[in-house]
Order: sequence, then C-alpha cells, then structure tokens
Amino acid sequence: MNQLRKHVDELFKEIPDSGKKATIMQEVMQNLEEKVLDLMEQGKAEDDAINKTIVEFGDIEDLKKELDVKLPAKNNLRKLNLGYSIWGSLLISSLFIFINLYYTPNVIWFVYPTFAVLWWPLTMYFSWKKAK
Repeated sequence: MNQLRKHVDELFKEIPDSGKKATIMQEVMQNLEEKVLDLMEQGKAEDDAINKTIVEFGDIEDLKKELDVKLPAKNNLRKLNLGYSIWGSLLISSLFIFINLYYTPNVIWFVYPTFAVLWWPLTMYFSWKKAK
C-alpha cells in the first residue's frame, strides 16, 4: 500500500497544503485501498491489484477544481518561451556574424547556420499562436 501512498502524494503535490486537501487525500487513499482489497479478493496479486487501481483511478482534475487550485496559465509560459527563443536566436546569429566577419571576411557563410537557428523562434511562435 506504500505504492498507493506515493501515487496519491504525487497526484496532490501541486495543491497547496490545507485541511481540505488532507481530508480529500485521506478519502482518495481509503477508496484506493478498498479497491485494491476487492481486487485481491477476486484473485489478483497485490502488485497487479495496485497497478490496476492506479490506472483506473486516472487523474484528479475534478478534485483540483473542487479544491480551487489555480494553476499557472500555459499560454504565459509559451509566451515566455517565445521571447527566450527570439533573444537566444538573435544572440546565436550575432555570434555567427561576428565569427564570420572576424575570421573569414571574404567568405559569407553565416547565413546558413542563421537559417537553422531561426527555426527555433518560428516553432515557438506557432506553438504560442496555436495555444492562443
């Protein structure tokens, strides 16, 4: 049953501690333990019963709504990733331009790696746009 405790703790790790959280965690744990015992009475091995119970339980999105958990918006994270990729690609491209002009000014080669680097912010832009 220690495996069930670890699973329940993992499910509720993002939720801030409160009395309501502790109560719901205890109820979930009791329900899971009862399900395991029922499956064991039906002839399943303990490990199989625990694994089947965990798989059938699924996620706790409804419980998170009940606990009023505010998770960070993923769109803001995508926007941050977009900004990071733009600045990163500008710095990398600037490095290529500097190396090209300083060491081999007669051969223009910085364009090729710059095209490769520009895929990074482009994919981040479309990811952000899709989520919007």
